Amino acid sequence: MRKILFLCTWPALLLACNSAEEQDQTTTLAVEASAPAAAETPVKLIHAEEVQTLAVGSPAPDFSLPAVDGRIYSLKDFDDKKVLAVVFTCNHCPTAQAYEDRMIQIAKDYENKEVAFIAVSPNDPLAVRLDELGYSDMNDSYEEMKVRAKEKRYPFLYLYDGDTQAMSAAYGPVATPHAFVFDQDRKLQYVGRLDGSEKPGTGQGEDLRAALDAVLAGKAVAEATTKTFGCSVKWSGKREDAKETLAKWEAEEASLEEIDKESIKKLVANDGENLRLINVWATWCGPCTTEFPDFVDMSRMYGGREFELITISADKPEKKDKVLHFLNEKNAAASTNYIFTEDDKYALIEAIDPDWQGALPYTLLIKPNGEKVYARQGTIDPYEMKKEIVKQLGRYY
Repeated sequence: MRKILFLCTWPALLLACNSAEEQDQTTTLAVEASAPAAAETPVKLIHAEEVQTLAVGSPAPDFSLPAVDGRIYSLKDFDDKKVLAVVFTCNHCPTAQAYEDRMIQIAKDYENKEVAFIAVSPNDPLAVRLDELGYSDMNDSYEEMKVRAKEKRYPFLYLYDGDTQAMSAAYGPVATPHAFVFDQDRKLQYVGRLDGSEKPGTGQGEDLRAALDAVLAGKAVAEATTKTFGCSVKWSGKREDAKETLAKWEAEEASLEEIDKESIKKLVANDGENLRLINVWATWCGPCTTEFPDFVDMSRMYGGREFELITISADKPEKKDKVLHFLNEKNAAASTNYIFTEDDKYALIEAIDPDWQGALPYTLLIKPNGEKVYARQGTIDPYEMKKEIVKQLGRYY
């Protein structure tokens, strides 16, 4: 223990690195041993142009998929219900999130009306680029689906089809969300939108409700096919695009500028237009370097919005080359990076935040008006940080 304390407290006692034991990580996206993961090499790469939406009157293709409860489900598991509603949706899409509460309410309203309501995530997580996650705090992995379902208290099953996308290719959703309603014989009677008002709070799922009511009554759906609006399905054929984008980012050069305490005070005052995330770190601080890639991911996720990541190195000024090497190693080209020009670290502490006690790393989230909405001494919980960013920026375009 003495050795650890000695290493972490250099060069000043008040700049102690927080050990892993001191972290207060209240939320983790742990991968359970039994959880399916996105396959590195699917049996067949699927491209959007190869997929056709199931026609009205067609029988429901069977499937065998894991739900967030850990069980595997297929069509026969819903034989006791008169109507089957399948909604293809996902975690990350802002339109899907806009319809999320409507889906929850519909499922509750019809749970005692002989309707089996299930949601399916059709996206291949490996085909989703980080810059496509700008309105979300998570991707579309199975593990993250479980977190989403728990947080929102989904009253319906949430199935994962990200590995092979076989079910999704058979049904043919074009966007998220996309609804399919089958009768008791499991023939498709409706395919399309939930309603025509995609903005949050502006619809009640009228089109889907009308379809469910008609099929329950044994009647034809008045408008059996409608268009749908939302994010395109991320088919596995898009993996190459994701890889090329990542390679492009990795080829970009990071920059490093010097900054003094007066300029830091102006950064913290934030008289700009962007939500500003500031991370103070050092190359000699183990927790700092360990969590740094999470900040790089956030800069890529939210960089297309009113957001900016600023990193400030507390390394000695003569270590500038070492700091720049680290930044390039971690592909930090999307952030604005500084190194403090003074040896007096207490001047850095006061310039950043008088409430900061001096332990590294230190992270601030500041609104354009200078209001501090998040401050943490020690490592962050990446998921909680993303949630706070999305809370400030908004989940909808």
